[in-house]
Amino acid sequence: MSEQSPTLVWIRRDLRLSDHAALCAAVERGGPVIPVFVRDSTVEALGAAPKWRLEQGLAVYMSALEEKGSRLILRAGPAREVIPALVRETGAGAVYWQRAYDPASVERDADIKSALKEDGIDARSFAGHVMFEPWTVETKQGGYYKVYSPFWRAVKEREVPAPLPEPSHLPAPADWPESEALKDWQLGAAMNRGAEVLAKHVKPGEAAAQARLGAFIRDGVGEYGEMRDRLDVDGTSRMSEYLSLGEISPARCWHAGLRAQADGKAGAGKFLAELAWREFAYHLMWHTPHMLEDNWREEWKAFPWKEDRRLKEVRAWEQARTGMEVVDAALREMYVTGYMHNRARMIVASYLTKHMMVHWRIGMAWFDDCLVDWDPASNAMGWQWVAGCGPDAAPYFRVFNPETQAEKFDPKGAYRRRWIAEGQSQPPQDALDYFEAVPRSWDLSPKDGYPKPVVSAAEGRQAALTAYEERDF
Repeated sequence: MSEQSPTLVWIRRDLRLSDHAALCAAVERGGPVIPVFVRDSTVEALGAAPKWRLEQGLAVYMSALEEKGSRLILRAGPAREVIPALVRETGAGAVYWQRAYDPASVERDADIKSALKEDGIDARSFAGHVMFEPWTVETKQGGYYKVYSPFWRAVKEREVPAPLPEPSHLPAPADWPESEALKDWQLGAAMNRGAEVLAKHVKPGEAAAQARLGAFIRDGVGEYGEMRDRLDVDGTSRMSEYLSLGEISPARCWHAGLRAQADGKAGAGKFLAELAWREFAYHLMWHTPHMLEDNWREEWKAFPWKEDRRLKEVRAWEQARTGMEVVDAALREMYVTGYMHNRARMIVASYLTKHMMVHWRIGMAWFDDCLVDWDPASNAMGWQWVAGCGPDAAPYFRVFNPETQAEKFDPKGAYRRRWIAEGQSQPPQDALDYFEAVPRSWDLSPKDGYPKPVVSAAEGRQAALTAYEERDF
């Protein structure tokens, strides 16, 4: 039995055992390892679906730790109070964690690290949620990249360390500190009856993440470049959900992509580029944190977006009854599964911000509440990219036409039929599940008539272009 003092490993969005630098460092330090998860303000701020998905992930992670003879200590309260209290309670001499990059977490972590060090505690943070630390990627002039293409050229040849192995053992303390019960936290309560529907489409945990990655590399990555935009096929990696909670590391995905590329699989290069797109989002969030709340381009502050969520067109969009089939199908997919195809996200966001002239923040907030793969950097950058006000944005005059997008990426209508029940004599279960998941107060039925478009494709495009032309940028 080592006489070394315990190490607290503060678990956040890194619900895995393998490629976990903080966990490995704690084992290497010697002495007992005590994993802890804190339900603080960053957790409380999560929307309904992300918080429910966190609960599922925590449950699986707790079981994985127990199989190692360890456990996850759960405590609720401000991390600035909970972590030092646990240090005193356990006699821990060190606290390790993996870095987060959103401004609220950065401020919290810096404060806690400073306080712990003042008390003589070995407080250390480690990389792991991204591959390229944001402050290490600079232009030749020394600034940060504002456009993806040169960012990609700067990082694509960088060495990414191979994933760390799972610790063979996690030394336990003689006496475990008290833990709150996950079931008592009721993290998924806000999902109400939608939780049962969502559960059919979610497979949480590290093992499920690695299995999905393996299947994609084996069967899907070869055609990824051609099929990733198709709405009617399973052509994407679907790793976003697992990356969001750290049930798999980006480094593991990267090395899987490199092996596929070496094996001559055509779509592997595009897969690597998409992993770098996620990195770019974190790079920008670190350097320009205002992008989470405000227009990245300041000149867009005067753009005449509607900002009243109570508007009937916003209500129609949220309820997936805009009358644009591909838009409604995508929103229903999200409501039933907690996920939305990436191409569909662009179509949906364009329809809201351009055809309907509604502020991107309203759409982003809805995604914040409904996505199980919610990610602060990717969600904010994605919405601003489509809206035209963000970094490396699509020009405002690039308006996604939902009708032509549907023809191109759902040519036989399979995606739309899967998610829209109205008008079908025998709608599929996925389409019917939408009506089981939505709030009863919406009073929706699959027998309702399908609505006419709130804004037609042609009218919406012209209105958006007119508004753009009238602004002085």
